[in-house]
Amino acid sequence: MNTHPESIFQNTVQPNWENYGSLGLVVIQATTFCNLNCGYCYLPDRESKKQFNLNLIEPLFKKILSSRFLGEELTVCWHAGEPLTVPISFYDTAINKINEVVDECNDKKCLITQTIQTNGTLINQSWCDLFLKHKIDIGVSLDGPSFLHDAYRKTRTGLGTHASTMRGISYLQKNGIDVHVIAVLTQESLDYPNEIFQFFWDNGITEVGFNIEEIEGLNKSSSLKSSETETRFRNFINRFWELVVETNGEFKLREFEQLCGFIYTGERINKRDLNTPFAILNIDSQGNFSTFDPELLGVKTEIYGDFILGNIMQDTLESVCFTEKFQRMYTDVTAGVELCRSSCQYFGICGGGATSNKYWENGTMRSSETMACKYYQKIITDVILEKLEVHG
Repeated sequence: MNTHPESIFQNTVQPNWENYGSLGLVVIQATTFCNLNCGYCYLPDRESKKQFNLNLIEPLFKKILSSRFLGEELTVCWHAGEPLTVPISFYDTAINKINEVVDECNDKKCLITQTIQTNGTLINQSWCDLFLKHKIDIGVSLDGPSFLHDAYRKTRTGLGTHASTMRGISYLQKNGIDVHVIAVLTQESLDYPNEIFQFFWDNGITEVGFNIEEIEGLNKSSSLKSSETETRFRNFINRFWELVVETNGEFKLREFEQLCGFIYTGERINKRDLNTPFAILNIDSQGNFSTFDPELLGVKTEIYGDFILGNIMQDTLESVCFTEKFQRMYTDVTAGVELCRSSCQYFGICGGGATSNKYWENGTMRSSETMACKYYQKIITDVILEKLEVHG
């Protein structure tokens, strides 16, 4: 690794730093191990029990806090695998170490928050005590009613996990900890908008985001990849909109909130974090790091090899931007964004799509439309616009 590669890579292009950052999200793999075996999981190395090396905390956050990419606010998200399979003491130590570095080095006065994305099956009172102590925001993966959730989100012995996840959520609710849920939509989900909505509503879960079952990493196919599914997805979103509107703002679906914000304010974007260098920083358990989509960390491809750009012990975030690997990736990412800009009327609300979706669906990041953007951006936008035109 080279901390000062400018003198070595003489033929590289000087980065236009204005197009990079600002860094607002750091995704740290506490471990790649997961206690579940979900049918649509994209992650490799789910058997490995390696833990993030706590000795990496100080150099990692010193380099983050001194980076030219750092923004005004930073979210530290413990993700990948199942973060709660490591001990509570791990997070207590890690967050204390982060706070020590922040107290010493946060010259830019960046506001830093901590989040954990979990399957919820291991949450108990001790975990809630930790969440409250360190003011950690919690996201839980929950696909709705048990008959949908348990079809994909299973234990390693093939048992459904819905009851365990709901038990974990009940602990959060009893402790007054806000519950933010991410639900994965599969082909089976699309027949049940009423049931999914009512389940969340009846259980006091009113902040939800939808992910679709994506073709990504180890998940080589999706039950949603069918032209007939587009109509079914549109009908699902149409009905879900109607149900959400009936709550008079009490139920918030992430996708509706984001797109309505664009519609009401008239704001448009030219890029998004998933295709902007070092708007997102992804760190594995050994200190290797990448940027763009967190889903790219740890996977290997024929075109790009792995997506690791450097290691936090030897490299700065800026130094890897001069390497041939980064420049090749960024050239393809930029070309893909420009294809979207020149060909898609939804560009202003999408910003050029997600690099991982483009690679896994189209075979290259130098591409445009994906199934993911068709569902996430185009269909949902069309439904909302149609509803607003009719009802105001």
